[in-house]
Amino acid sequence: MNINLVHDFNINTEEEFSSIQSDLAKNIILKNSFNSKHIETCAGVDLAYWMEEEKEYAACCIVVINYISKEVIEKVYSYGKINEPYIPGYLAFRELPLIIKAVEKLETEPNIFMFDGNGYLHFNHMGVATHASFFLNSPTIGVAKSYLKIKGSDFEMPKDEVGAYSDIVIDNEVYGRALRSRKNTKPIFISCGNYIDLDTSTDIILNLLSMDSRIPIPTRLADLETHIVRQKLKNI
Repeated sequence: MNINLVHDFNINTEEEFSSIQSDLAKNIILKNSFNSKHIETCAGVDLAYWMEEEKEYAACCIVVINYISKEVIEKVYSYGKINEPYIPGYLAFRELPLIIKAVEKLETEPNIFMFDGNGYLHFNHMGVATHASFFLNSPTIGVAKSYLKIKGSDFEMPKDEVGAYSDIVIDNEVYGRALRSRKNTKPIFISCGNYIDLDTSTDIILNLLSMDSRIPIPTRLADLETHIVRQKLKNI
């Protein structure tokens, strides 16, 4: 896949992080850039971290599946030392260099990228799913396992039935959804990344659920793969 290098990563201050997010946020498009009836492939993206000799490392795994059959088409990964400290709200700056390295290895060009993290549901509407979309030039969706509280706003718990959801509204704007993906389990928190609307994002996630987990198949497989790769790399 070709990557659109919208900015470099030689960034040193929180002010620079914020400025980049603000500039990119002006170009977010919460509308479908594709025909949702013609989705063939979806990629799940996740990262796993570990410490080694007081240095932090991470592996990024991408698993591409067939949207209809749910069969795995391709797996790739990248790994390396993490150079940026963790700063709440700016996770993408830590993860994108490895995400980009992994995407560049893909032979398949997925129709949709699904991230273990937030997209529009973010302080500056620039979670990793949204931020990554500008590099990938592809529709993206954020799927988080825990709720990111923004401006002190809580969410309304959806009914305990698969497919039930409640919109997360902050300052009269819909940031994302709390979606019940399995009965008797905590909801997941979904949001548009970019080039896609929230209803379509919801439909795609519901189509990619299984009985094995409350999170969709692509991000679940990517998560499982990160544990395998991390263990392999730690044993080298």
